[in-house]
Amino acid sequence: MAQSGDPDRERATIEDLYEQLETLEQTVDDADEQREVRRTKRLAARLPGNGTVGRVITEFRGKDKAEAFVGSVVIGMPLLVEDGVLEIGEFLAATPAYFGVNIALAVALVGGILYVADFRDVRVTNPYFGVIPRRPVWVLAIAFVTAAGMMTLWGRVTWSEPWVDLCQVSVIFTAMAIGGSLGDILPGEH
Repeated sequence: MAQSGDPDRERATIEDLYEQLETLEQTVDDADEQREVRRTKRLAARLPGNGTVGRVITEFRGKDKAEAFVGSVVIGMPLLVEDGVLEIGEFLAATPAYFGVNIALAVALVGGILYVADFRDVRVTNPYFGVIPRRPVWVLAIAFVTAAGMMTLWGRVTWSEPWVDLCQVSVIFTAMAIGGSLGDILPGEH
């Protein structure tokens, strides 16, 4: 045990504890032990004066999905009534390479907002297939389903021309993906 005045003890932070708990969570193989480590991480996140850990985001829960949905709607709603969106979608349908660029842009923007911009410390945990982070997959999926659903519900697309309609949805999807990623990380969930 470190004594008072020990340099190692003075340098240790809550973030160090949290990182050790994350490492421990990845190494234990018993489900009960993993639950106990997650419970301890949540307890550490609630410690008073814990500014650093309070900004760390590691899990993606139902509340995060709801926040991503609300962010998508808030940003996308004004665009749903604009005819310019339909014109842009028609342009993308006529130039499929630009459609691909638009989708890549949406993915890059979500990744940038979640992991590169310094809004919050978002960490990749338990990725799909060991490489695909869960958070952006869900944010993008929520944005796409919301865009397609609302454009269909409001008669903006009828799906009589599926390619054109998909391209039109992709325009709203791009905006909603940005809103979804911001809605997910800004409210302050740990």
